[in-house]
Order: sequence, then structure tokens, then C-alpha cells
Amino acid sequence: MSDLTATTTDIDSRLEGHRVELTGYCYRMLGSAFEAEDAVQDTLVRAWRSFDKFEGRSSLRSWLYRIATNVCLDMLNAGNKRARPVDLSGPTPLAQAALNPLPENTWLEPMPDGRILPSVADPAEAAVARESVRLAFVAALQHLPPKQRAVLILREVLAWKASEVAELLDTSVASVNSALQRARATLTDHQGDAAADAANPLDEEQRKLLERYVAAFEGYDMKALTALLHEDAVMTMPPFDLWLQGHDDIAGFMTSIGAACEGSRLVATSANGTPAFAHYKPNPDGPGFVPWAVQVIDISDGAITGMHCFLDTPRWFPLFGLPDHLDADAA
Repeated sequence: MSDLTATTTDIDSRLEGHRVELTGYCYRMLGSAFEAEDAVQDTLVRAWRSFDKFEGRSSLRSWLYRIATNVCLDMLNAGNKRARPVDLSGPTPLAQAALNPLPENTWLEPMPDGRILPSVADPAEAAVARESVRLAFVAALQHLPPKQRAVLILREVLAWKASEVAELLDTSVASVNSALQRARATLTDHQGDAAADAANPLDEEQRKLLERYVAAFEGYDMKALTALLHEDAVMTMPPFDLWLQGHDDIAGFMTSIGAACEGSRLVATSANGTPAFAHYKPNPDGPGFVPWAVQVIDISDGAITGMHCFLDTPRWFPLFGLPDHLDADAA
């Protein structure tokens, strides 16, 4: 192996070692799984091309975050702000339920944990990381101006010093502190349901709750399902703007407009720091089961408070590494 090849391989390895944490950062900034991955790829390409100019005056990690921040700020200049259905309107009564799709770039997107949560030894640090990628928290971040968003993520989530953030953004410590104060106030106004029970590791009560949820959903037992849902539980279904609130309306929807999901199968996965399931419904054209949704589940105080069903399976199932078909005997 030539010295040049060895050097190139070493640079690739060093840059690649930061991919997961950079993806988590860009995802929090952008609210989109695919835009985050594009932003990180752009960051690493820019870093690789200009690596000979990196003089080590800062750490490699800080340099990469500077590049990633600039990439994200450029992307956010387009003005698009992603949201959940609950951020755009009030709940729809079951009697008025209709499935109206909105464009893909409207929606906050789910993200597999493995792509955005690097392994860390400190349980407290891991808990902060998981909480900061929850759908509700990332949705709240979307209400912040781009630079405030960067400041809050760097300071509150990644625990950077104010002086480090000021250097990254080419501004003063006073400006960083002011931006953080404004960002905190805005986040408090919009965070709403961001608080939920810890999801990793699941405790025994949470595991049993999810086991009962799977049994009720696969058995299409609405009485059992209703007993597991908080009375004000929410069900969302991007790309449709419809969202339902209350276990009675959710169960009613599932036995009417959603009746084709009877006989479905759920496969456990994880997304946004919370439990999730790949939802396969019976194949209408033959044996087995076909992709229908990625369900991201919120749990609080021993009940399910949110079922967020992302229906664009041609995009989500490959991202999550999920099979595109389940055999008829799948458990």
C-alpha cells in the first residue's frame, strides 16, 4: 500500500468515525432523516477535499461541526420548517375524518436510533441524547430561528461551552448566551408533550405494556387496545394531515377507515429514542404481509400516549433496514 493510499484511508476512517454524531446533529437541525444524511455526506466531502488546509488549530470534531453547521444553515435558508400533524391543526373528530395528504417536505421525519445515537458510556449523557431526538423535541426545535437552533443544540444537548459555540459561529459569548436564553423561552412555549418515560433500557412495566400493545393490535382487539391507551392519546399518520385524539376515536378509526389493517403484524424496532414497530398489513394480492407504516410509540405513566404512523414505506423501510415482505407464518 502506498503512503498516499494509507493516508487517504486514515483520513476516511477519521472522518467516518464522526458520522453518527454528525447525523444526529443535522437531524435535530433539519427535522428530516434524508436531508440530515445528505448534509452529513456534504460535510464529509467538504472536509475530505480541504483536509490539507486543516491545521489542527481546533479539534477535528469541532472543525467538522463548523462545516456541518454551515451546511445546515444554508439548507435552512430555504425557509422550510417541518412539523407534525399536531403542530398544524386541531384534532379531527372521527365523524369528520378524511385522509388528505400534504407534500413530503411538510413533515418531521422519523429516524432509526442507530443512525443518530452514538454509543456512550455515561447513562446520563445517553439519556439526554435520546430525549433530544424525540419527535416532540425535534418538532419544538423547528420553531427556533436556525442560529438559535444551533446554539441550543450545541449548548444544551452536546454540552459545548459558550466560548466554543461562539468560536464555531464566529460571534461573541454574549451573543451566544442571549441566543440561548431566547431559544429556551421559545422551546418552553412549544415543547408541550416532549416529556415521556425513558425508553432505553425498557423497564419491566414498559416491556409488558408493549407486549400487550402488540397482542391487542395484531388481534385487532379494540377493547384491549383502548385499555392501553391514555384517554387523550394521539394518533398521527403522515403524509396525511389528519390526527386523532382520544382512545375512543382511535379505536373507532381503526375499525372503520383503518379496517384494512386487521390481521396485521408488528416487528419491533426503535426510532427517535423511543420504541417503534414496523407495521405490516395482510398482502391484498397474495400470501404474507406487506409494509404499511413505521409506528413510533410514546409512553408516559404506564400508558401509550402517542402512535405516530409514518406511511411512506418505500422511503422508511429501507432506511430502517426492514424487509419488504413478511411470510404468511411470520410471528
